[in-house]
Amino acid sequence: METDINDNKANKGESFLGHFNPDKLFVCYRDGITSTEPVMPRRHTLTHSDSTGALFLTIGLEYAGDKVNSIRDEVLGEWRLDGGSLIYAVSVYIDQGEYNQSVSARRYETFRRELPLAFTAIRYGDRYLFDVYPELDRTPVIVNFVSSYPLFARQESWGAFRDYSILP
Repeated sequence: METDINDNKANKGESFLGHFNPDKLFVCYRDGITSTEPVMPRRHTLTHSDSTGALFLTIGLEYAGDKVNSIRDEVLGEWRLDGGSLIYAVSVYIDQGEYNQSVSARRYETFRRELPLAFTAIRYGDRYLFDVYPELDRTPVIVNFVSSYPLFARQESWGAFRDYSILP
């Protein structure tokens, strides 16, 4: 099921963790990736520190599995072709049956609240790529919430990357 969620963009760059602070974003390029190449495959793994509020964006040919912890609160994203059109596909892990529905509901709501900050961090952290390929700002952002509960297992459109840019 795909839903268009326009209200998600209302607080761009804001979240429970606060406003996006570029000084708290740390970007790491893995082998085979530069600040401007390639677009595909190019995978983003965004993690964070609850204690410092720091965000860690790893950009690689593959997702940074070594940065994923047991809490599974990372945001994974990549550009993909979907029927000939470019999309930015995001995956967030809610559960696969290990949590009860109440815990999964909290995880789902937390992701929904924090995703604008995550997209702002990814957009800013990979800004040199967007400078070279400005058409990427028009890329639809499609979020897949991975859950064993049908209520949370959904696909939603979260606008385009231009909605999350803090740059003029």
